Amino acid sequence: MKENISFEEALKKLEEVVTTLESGVDELEDIVTLFEAGSEAAKLCSKKLEDVENKIEILSNKIN
Repeated sequence: MKENISFEEALKKLEEVVTTLESGVDELEDIVTLFEAGSEAAKLCSKKLEDVENKIEILSNKIN
């Protein structure tokens, strides 16, 4: 997954993966592939949230 996609795009991808897995996937290889894609999307979402939290903290410190 490209790191330059938005948080919303990564979250949408993660939701799609979860929906697909919940609906039932027969092939083990497909499950692993989907799990990997979901893990990447979750990691990217987490990173982007962490970046925003850091920016907010920096801005808050500048105000005080």
